[in-house]
This record gives sequence, structure tokens and C-alpha cells, in this order.
Amino acid sequence: MELIVFDLDGTLLNQESAISDYTSETLKLLSEREIAYTVATGRTLHTARAILEGHQFLLPQAYKNGVMIWHPEQSRFSSGAMLTADELDHVVQACIRQEVTPFVFTLDQDQGSTVYHPPLQSDIEKQLIRRLGLEDHIRACALDELPGDAAITHVNAIGPSEAIQAVLSSVNDEPHLVAYSGYAWEGRQWRWLDVHHSDASKGGAIKIMKELLGIERVICFGDSDNDLSMFETADESYAPANANDAIKSAATAVIGHHDDEGIARFLRERFALKPG
Repeated sequence: MELIVFDLDGTLLNQESAISDYTSETLKLLSEREIAYTVATGRTLHTARAILEGHQFLLPQAYKNGVMIWHPEQSRFSSGAMLTADELDHVVQACIRQEVTPFVFTLDQDQGSTVYHPPLQSDIEKQLIRRLGLEDHIRACALDELPGDAAITHVNAIGPSEAIQAVLSSVNDEPHLVAYSGYAWEGRQWRWLDVHHSDASKGGAIKIMKELLGIERVICFGDSDNDLSMFETADESYAPANANDAIKSAATAVIGHHDDEGIARFLRERFALKPG
């Protein structure tokens, strides 16, 4: 049995961060053929739920780059490596030194999430709150209210490129942390930052899902550095034309651009999928 694993942004989703009608039809064809598929994304569940709804994503799904696996049938998370208090302090202090606000995400006992952060320092951070849906979907509290036994899943931040790069350099000096960064949608003068424990990865999540589902082979699709561990684990890995050079070099092959439904077109040819 094979499992197809999709990254979302820059891969399965188009430039509007949506599943196109053509891709939606392709997923339906996969489902009708009983070809298994799921997602491994840097997003949180709440930012992906509306996008995936109605597209038959019924199997376990990896979120926050493998930090958490969501089990749809049981409506529960199984968590991976959490950040320790010392590791969190390292990240928080690196952010504060650069006048960047750290958003500390935790996993609650009721499977919900609470984010803790110090006072906001810029309008761009207020935009991040709106984009992440923190005002509507996730509880937000002051950082000094963070419980000592909190299950800390990851830290997000956004800020000027130079400041984020400085935080990134500091975080990379910590052996048990991994950080990803990229240009923010608000403009190339801004960068986002995502930090989690080094023991969590998309590749590790795939290994867990293979064991859970009794899968023999994995075919994956991704476009960014956080997909490299997934490419190393999978039997076949494909990068859309918009992927970065490191991913293209690691891929089995480079296929069509994500905004031209390159993944869906490849799958239709690969599995001979034809609408009825």
C-alpha cells in the first residue's frame, strides 16, 4: 500500500492558498481509487481545517512540521517533542533582543491551543495575529501567565528581515532547536520565523504514520527546507517548479508549478486518473 503525503503552501495549494477545482477533482479521483493521501505541513490544524474540509482528508495528518499528529477519527492530537523551559527561554530572549515579539504556542489538555506572548511591538505583528486567527480561534494570554508545566509546541514570530535573521542565527546555536524562516506575504522586507524541537520533523511524522497505517511506500510532494526530512524518508519525492534549489536537488523529479496545478496533473498521469 502507498501513501501520498502533501505539503500545503507552495505545493498542493495555489497562490490564493486554496485547493483549486482541478486539484479537488483529482483528490476525489484518488479517493475513488482508494489511493491513500494525507498532509504534512508547517501550518497548525486550525489554519488548515477550512482548506481541507470536504476533500476527504481522513487519515492522520502532520502539523507544525511534525510536532503534532492529528487523528481525525478520534479528534485528538498525539504530540511529539515539546520545547523545554530552557529552550523556550533561549528563543524568547533572542526575539526580545531584536525587538521581535515571540508567540509561544501550547497544546492544552482539551486538545485546544493557547498562545502566550509579550506586548506587541509593531503593526506587522498585529497583522500576524489576524492572519493566524488568534483573535477568533485560539486563546491568547500574556507570556508571564505561561504555566510551568505547559506543553510548548512551537514559537512563531514575524519582523524585519535583519532582526529575524539575527534571531535565526542565535536559535541555530542551540542543538535541540530547529528554525525555519522565509519571506512574509506582507512583503520581502518582512520575514516569518518558526521554531520547534529538533526531534520533531515531517520525516519523523511520516515514519509514525507508516507504522500506524501499515504503509509500505510513501510518495511525497514539497517545496521548502522543512520538507527535506520528508524527502529523505519517502520512497519517491517530487518538487514543484517553484520549489527552492535544495528541494529540487533532493527530489526524485521536478514537476509542474504549484499555481499551474502541477501536483494534480502529475498525479493524474502517474495513477492514470480519469474522470468518469
